Parts: sequence; C-alpha cells; structure tokens
Amino acid sequence: MQEARNIGKEIDWEVAAPPRSEIRESSLLKRVALWSTMLLLAFLLGFIPVWLSAREGARQRDAAQANLRVSQLQNRLATAAIYSRSGDYEAARLATSDFFTDLRAEVSRQESGFTTKQREAVQPILSERDDVITLLARSDGAATERLADLYLSYVAAVNPAPKKTQ
Repeated sequence: MQEARNIGKEIDWEVAAPPRSEIRESSLLKRVALWSTMLLLAFLLGFIPVWLSAREGARQRDAAQANLRVSQLQNRLATAAIYSRSGDYEAARLATSDFFTDLRAEVSRQESGFTTKQREAVQPILSERDDVITLLARSDGAATERLADLYLSYVAAVNPAPKKTQ
C-alpha cells in the first residue's frame, strides 16, 4: 500500500510539473519578447529625434515658400511697371492681371505669406485692379505712373519701414 501511495505521489508530481521542453520554450518566448521590446524601444528612441528634425525642416520649408510667393508678387508687379514704361502695354497688362490674381489668392489663402497687418495694407491695392488694367488695355501712358505707385504701395505694405526712435 505504501508503494501505491508513492506511485500516486510520483504520478501527481509528474502531472503538476511541466516537461523540460516546455520550460525551455517558455524561457525562449520570454527572451524573444524581451529582445523585441528592447528593439522597439531603441527604434523609438532613434525615431523621435529624426521626426522632430523633419517637422522643423517642414516648418522652415513652408515659411520659405510663403516668403517666395510674396517676393514673386513683388517681382510680377515690377515687371509690369517695366513693360509699361517701355511701351509694351499688352505684356504689362498680362503681368498686372497675373499679379492681381495671385495677390487675391495669397490674401485668401489659409497659410498666407502675409501677416494680418499686411493683408489689411494690400486691400487698397486690390481695389485698383480694374482701373489699372483698363488703362493698360487702352495703352494709356498714365498706367505707367499708376503701376509705379502700386509697386511702391505694395513694397510699403509688405516691408514696412522700421520706426525711427529719437
């Protein structure tokens, strides 16, 4: 009877304890999970600075593009004034029309290159669109002076002079 109890205990013990192959597999799974977690953390630690750098680069790119659009508007208006001064009123009219179209688009753009003050300052320039284009279509010499005045108004609106201190 004593032997039956020992056999029963041995059987219970063998049932309760997992085989050695299962112990090795669970240990291996734990190691794989640990290494995977460590690799993921290392990846994230390397990814975050790159992401921050890329975000800053994108912000600088967007600011440069906005400044470029504002400068291109100024160049387009200067080109129209030069064409008008040289007597090429049709080319001046086309350049002026492009200027006003692009200016209106830039003013209404969500991420405009203009500040709020600059937007308010260019509104009077937009109101002169029809008059200037009509003068250019008629090949009127007065258009040259109007374009020069518009150019100076645009430059003053976009690049306000610093206030002098006394």
